Amino acid sequence: MEENLHLSLATEIGRLLMGRHATLATAESCTGGYIAHCITGVAGSSAYFLGGVVSYANSVKVGMLDVAADVLAREGAVSQAVVEAMALGACRRLGSDYAVATSGVAGPGGGSVEKPVGMVWMAVAGPDGLCVSRCCRFDSAHARADIIREAAYEALSLLKSQLV
Repeated sequence: MEENLHLSLATEIGRLLMGRHATLATAESCTGGYIAHCITGVAGSSAYFLGGVVSYANSVKVGMLDVAADVLAREGAVSQAVVEAMALGACRRLGSDYAVATSGVAGPGGGSVEKPVGMVWMAVAGPDGLCVSRCCRFDSAHARADIIREAAYEALSLLKSQLV
C-alpha cells in the first residue's frame, strides 16, 4: 500500500474532522503507531489530532485505555470486544470526539487457528459513545510491514466512513 494513499486518506479525514470541529485520538496495538503517523503526516493535524496510545501490552490496554481485564482474559486481545473498549477508552482518556483502534496479528508468527496471522480487528468510537467495528483478514503471506500498512489503511477508511 503506497504512502501517498495513506496521506490522501488522512488529509480527507482531517478535512472532515475540521468541518465538524471534532477531535481524534488513536489506540493502536498491531499497527504500532502507524495510524498516528499517517494522521500527523498532514500539515495542520494538530488542530484535530490529540494523540494516541500504542498499547502493545495487555497491561497498557487495561491501565491506560480502561479495557476490562476479564474481557481481555475471556476474549483475547484480538477481538471485537477489546478493540471497541480500546476505542472508547481512547476517547475517554484523551478527551477526543472520535478514536480509531486496532488489535491483530501482524506476523509472521503469533497466529493461531482461531486468530491467524493477518487477522485484525478495528473500531471507531464516536461522540455518541457508540462504536463500529470490523474484522479484516489480510494475506498471511504478506510481510509484517505490509499487513500493518494495509490494516492502517482499512482502519482509516472505517474512520472516514463514520465522518461522511
